[in-house]
Amino acid sequence: MSPERQLERIVLGSRWLLVPLYIALSVLLAAFGIRAAVEVVHIFADLFTASEAELVLASLSLIDLVLVGNLVVMVSLSGYETFVSPLDRVSGLDRPSWLGKYDPGTIKLKVAVSLVAISAIHLLHEYLSAEELDTTRLLTLTAVHLAFVVSALILALVDKIAFAAHRQDPH
Repeated sequence: MSPERQLERIVLGSRWLLVPLYIALSVLLAAFGIRAAVEVVHIFADLFTASEAELVLASLSLIDLVLVGNLVVMVSLSGYETFVSPLDRVSGLDRPSWLGKYDPGTIKLKVAVSLVAISAIHLLHEYLSAEELDTTRLLTLTAVHLAFVVSALILALVDKIAFAAHRQDPH
């Protein structure tokens, strides 16, 4: 086998080095599931003594965990299928309908939009939980949130300009 062919095999095979990272994301997803269960236990333990605002804040924390969990699933499944190996059908497991339809650019855009949603929830959480409104802190958090919004919009615009023609369905 020629040296060039060996090098190509090594480079192509190196994609399997990503597998431990996707496994780590799966373990992280389990941690989010455990944390969500803890949040639900706290919500019900304090249900009759918590104020409406405290219940809303606890709900926002749970929603935040769900959004991040969705993000982890989307990145791990689509990343594995895009960069490592197609996911074969496994008996008894449903394949998400979106799997195989997202390219890396679409995944980046979905990550950016998810970050905007997570940032908005965090900002609302900070606003609702503030005993005294620290204007400087809230303005800083708002600026960070707006930076996420602007970044997501720019990413969407660049994606539309650069890749929209490649995604057109000929039918």
